[in-house]
Amino acid sequence: MWDVIVVGAGPAGSSAARVAAGAGSRVLLLDRARFPRYKTCGGGITGFSLHAMPDSARAAFEAEITHFGLSRAGRDRVMLHADEPFLGMVQRESFDQLLVDAAVAAGVVFRDGAAVRGLAEDDDGVTVRLEGEELRARVVIGADGSNGRTSGYVGVEFAGSDLGLEVELAASGHDWQGTALFDWGADRGAYAWLFPKRDTLTIGVIQRIGLPDATRAYLELWLRQLGLAGATRVHESGHLTRWRSRRSPLRRGCVLVAGEAAGLLEPWTREGISFALRSGALAGRAAAGAAAASHSRERNVALDNYVDAVRRDLAPQIQSGAAMLTVLERAPWLLHRLLAHTRLGRRAFVALCRGSARVAGLVDAPVVRFAAQALGRRAERHPGDVRAR
Repeated sequence: MWDVIVVGAGPAGSSAARVAAGAGSRVLLLDRARFPRYKTCGGGITGFSLHAMPDSARAAFEAEITHFGLSRAGRDRVMLHADEPFLGMVQRESFDQLLVDAAVAAGVVFRDGAAVRGLAEDDDGVTVRLEGEELRARVVIGADGSNGRTSGYVGVEFAGSDLGLEVELAASGHDWQGTALFDWGADRGAYAWLFPKRDTLTIGVIQRIGLPDATRAYLELWLRQLGLAGATRVHESGHLTRWRSRRSPLRRGCVLVAGEAAGLLEPWTREGISFALRSGALAGRAAAGAAAASHSRERNVALDNYVDAVRRDLAPQIQSGAAMLTVLERAPWLLHRLLAHTRLGRRAFVALCRGSARVAGLVDAPVVRFAAQALGRRAERHPGDVRAR
């Protein structure tokens, strides 16, 4: 009988395992992949992530961003400069391995290549079923993604889904040192990015699911606009990002979900690493308390503390991000003008990346608040009208 079993060894799972072990629990961390493994991700580390991760994971940093460019459908690119780095860049393969190493150093037992087939609960704990094997734990933390077993078991409900496409380009000695680019696309809610790493460039686009041909076309257009259409592609991949509805559950019995498995993602920027790190730490702390509880009432209080903490500390940022996504979808020209052409917008964007401000700060700007409310009301009256100026 383990105190805590964590399913999924990404940032949420590794953080949960490390914190639970640090609180005295016997912890088993499982992942279906063999580590280290490639992971599709822009790899941007904001200040929120920096504050929530172990210091040892900073060794994964391959670049720091001080310059950024903002454009609208490939046009009107404005280049801006920050006095200090406001965004770090990592490859998830090395970053996630360092997070696992930190968990193991805290006493966690790690097993990769272990695919979870199902979960079941009884009065004495949770059964985690693998291929040909069953494991037992007092508490299980699910961090195996939005399509994982734990998300389905808990019954997580999603408010939106996106398709992201990404390529890693071989670009040793590239000209983008310290510079990131963002483009608000012509299609509804789409945006693109360029992130420099040590020897590669990460190029990607993302937009609402259901338009795969348009998403692929946007990626190829973005590469041409950057003059990188002929560059050598080291990796090509796609992934779904999904964020939770307001009423979505965060636990079922003694099973908690964190990170992407819980739909903890900021809908506007689609940033999820900081939410994974923070929710994982919260889940690990709650799980350790529940595992040590002497009776069911005390255990339920500890697990409900996690639910309360997520709703208090993380859910409002997701709701604010949804408001910003409304502006991006229905008036991208307004968002671009605010961020690229006003001092308030530029400062807010950098502060958000540094972790010294929240999305709510941008939403509270009168012009954004008014636009989000007006566009939201229009969407309710005319759900089929997706025109943007």
